[in-house]
Amino acid sequence: MRDGQKMAVIGAVCAAVVGAAGFGAYALVGNSDEGVDGGTDETSVAAPEESEKPEKAVETGPPSAAEVQATAKEFLTAWQDGDTAGAAALTDDETAAAKALTSFQKDGRASQIRLTEGTPSGTKVPFKVTTRLTYEEQSSAWTYDSALTVVRDETDGKPLVQWQSTVLHPKLGDGETIVTDASGDPPVKAVDRNGTELTKDEYPELDAVLADLRKRYADKTDGKPGVETRVVGKDGKDGETLLKLSEGTPGTLKTTLDAELQKSAMKALKGKKKGSAVAIKPSTGEILAIANAPATGFNSALRGSLAPGSTWKVVSASMLLEKGLAKTNASHPCPKYFTHGGWKFQNLDKFEIKNGTFAQSFAASCNTAFISQAPELKDDDLTKQARDVFGLGLNWQVGAGTFDGRVPVQSDAQMAASLIGQGAVRMNPLTMASVAATVKDGTFKQPVIVAPSLDNRTLAKAPRTMSPATAQDLRSLMQLTATSGTAAEAMASVSGDKGAKTGSAEVDGQKKPNAWFIAYRGDLAAAAVIPDSGHGGKNAGPVVAQILNAG
Repeated sequence: MRDGQKMAVIGAVCAAVVGAAGFGAYALVGNSDEGVDGGTDETSVAAPEESEKPEKAVETGPPSAAEVQATAKEFLTAWQDGDTAGAAALTDDETAAAKALTSFQKDGRASQIRLTEGTPSGTKVPFKVTTRLTYEEQSSAWTYDSALTVVRDETDGKPLVQWQSTVLHPKLGDGETIVTDASGDPPVKAVDRNGTELTKDEYPELDAVLADLRKRYADKTDGKPGVETRVVGKDGKDGETLLKLSEGTPGTLKTTLDAELQKSAMKALKGKKKGSAVAIKPSTGEILAIANAPATGFNSALRGSLAPGSTWKVVSASMLLEKGLAKTNASHPCPKYFTHGGWKFQNLDKFEIKNGTFAQSFAASCNTAFISQAPELKDDDLTKQARDVFGLGLNWQVGAGTFDGRVPVQSDAQMAASLIGQGAVRMNPLTMASVAATVKDGTFKQPVIVAPSLDNRTLAKAPRTMSPATAQDLRSLMQLTATSGTAAEAMASVSGDKGAKTGSAEVDGQKKPNAWFIAYRGDLAAAAVIPDSGHGGKNAGPVVAQILNAG
């Protein structure tokens, strides 16, 4: 064939190839067996420039069922095989996932991990975790259910596991980890002052207190902690126990409580929808009983914050006696009404005592006998008296969580109302039992539920002690109230050296006042409050009397 004919054939081939949408043009021409001098470069069709190629579309929308299943399987397989880095790379938070999965094996002591995938529901895939936890000589199998969710990465459209702490375990919060060791608190065997064990089954009303004591003093006992798997917060504090590998050896924690008196206090509250009571040993401040109705729930006996009503007149009376504004057997006003700070105060049923003494006014719980002295007082006098003599409002170190009273400085009508336990004065059975105990002993002894020697804590001390004459006057006032005053009916069954004070605290929104009663007999003082029930003598008085008779 002549050269001119050869070139014509090649040209025809090129034209045909280009006409077929250019597909494979470069390959067809470039691989021609026909020799052409320099013909390849001149006759080839060049590939499109990179910038001219259309961009690949990023997948959007929820992952398909097939993607969900495949992603979950790949993630769980990598985790099960110990490839934590590989598993983490399949999540939308690789750093957090890697840290958590590694910690599960290292700090959680997990090995032989087996993960069983369940049936997906949309993008959520449940799975079962079966592993073995080993700490020193203790080992235990552990099985629990968890779940993961598959999402689509917004950047490249790739399906990934949405990383959350709950993937590792459903009870984990953000930043929390799982730890297996013996550094938790040892079990505690709490006993009363005589060695009787106090269990939450037999004494459900003490459950919260016993749990508090364990948290505070477990490491101060001779017990040994068991091995357990638990949640640890990002602040390093222990959370919920997930599994116990061994129980440990209980340590004995001796409390000041009296098991028999505790039962009596709860029996005294039987039939009350709400109520609380506390018993204290005046000579030492030791708490002997803590009762609440209902038995479970908020511990109002130690943590309540309520207006104490006329039981507070014991504190106010001590102040008036010390300031010379009242004398037990001296004449003292008790009019029907008395106005102070723009408020008109009155007595129950608007009674009055004409030509009566302060002792008679105290025993009858005359409000105006106290309100009438408000003009003679400074705004902070009552606050100082409560704190400096009765230790109220100081930071008590009882050994368990408590509210230690509040007596804010007030003026005008609010200050006058505080004199009779209304206004902003706030107390509970613990603090009011302490008031009765302070009167009986003559000196404030901060209440305790475990001996301070256990943890060398410093107990609160009142800045000063009331004079022996004032203490004796208060005891005579409370004795008169218990024998012929508003507390006489409730205290009739109580013999021996005794004293008492009633209280009825008005509360906005309640049909009836909160009933209060404080009293002592011998070396035993007690206080009780029965909310929304009426007069203190009739409703709280029998509770306290029953406790005193059992002591």
